[in-house]
Amino acid sequence: MAPHERRGVSMVDVAHEAGVSFKTVSRVVNEPDTVRPATRNAVNEAMERLGFRTNYAARSLKLGAYKSIGLVIFDLFGGNLSVLNGIASAAADQGYAITLIKRMGKEELPLSEAARRMGQLPVDGMIFNLAQMVDDFAEYRSPVGLRTVIITPFEHATCSTVSDDQEGAARAACRRLIELGHRHIRFIAGTSDSLASKNRERGWRLALDEAGLDAADPLHGDWSADSGYEAGAILAQDQKCTAILACNDNMANGAIYALNDAGRRVPDDVSIIGFDDSLADSVPHTILSSIRFDHQKLGARAFEEVLGACDEKHRILIPGTFIERGSIRPRS
Repeated sequence: MAPHERRGVSMVDVAHEAGVSFKTVSRVVNEPDTVRPATRNAVNEAMERLGFRTNYAARSLKLGAYKSIGLVIFDLFGGNLSVLNGIASAAADQGYAITLIKRMGKEELPLSEAARRMGQLPVDGMIFNLAQMVDDFAEYRSPVGLRTVIITPFEHATCSTVSDDQEGAARAACRRLIELGHRHIRFIAGTSDSLASKNRERGWRLALDEAGLDAADPLHGDWSADSGYEAGAILAQDQKCTAILACNDNMANGAIYALNDAGRRVPDDVSIIGFDDSLADSVPHTILSSIRFDHQKLGARAFEEVLGACDEKHRILIPGTFIERGSIRPRS
């Protein structure tokens, strides 16, 4: 067994294998763009042959950074996958890696505990993607030297926050229905613990209040088309209801089927708007009007914020885009 196989491969071993100096190997590891391509390729090939792995602790002492950002995420489905893709793509563009911690099941994961776990790993900053509120949100403070950015619609006292403008988008969608003459606009909410659902409901209520209209009690679904169908079947019996704002496209689509089954046509009798514009890729010629959010842009913006050179905090709201199709019409 060769000596380097017993003690691990060092940059000295790589330098000897590639026939270059130790300084050249160090530059390939830490500042690869400063090394001629031919030399860089020779060093990389030697690293591969020997199984060399970068000592990130030593690298961080030299560069002052690990070149890795920690990401704490509650769930990996729906729009969160696009957010993750946006963060990862922005990180790759900057030569950064992502270190991921995911909440397990219904595990309680306060920000302080997530920061403690992440702080034990080689990361330069942290992004927390919150789908639900956590108990210590108001009290949380970033560890010294470890900047935190929180993906949430709520402002934080000390940390920058980034979010889709859920409230503003719902407000604009409801205003559009009001412009079309609708006065009894019902709301199908998502799960009770969802921050997105709460903010979309708030926007709906604000638009109605601004127009001097009453807000009937929302119906609650679980984001599925079946729960939207159940809500739609109830709303079909409300003859005053001429418009519905549903908290996602699945529930909106389910509600359309229920209304049609009850003999109420969309949009002739009832107009309906969803959120996320998720049916456009799976339902041909969908008529559903919806709010589209750019989740990849959100992820990229969160990454840019965590690399911010100053400690100033920001609240960043990224507006949605209203996609108007054939599911709404003026009230007859």
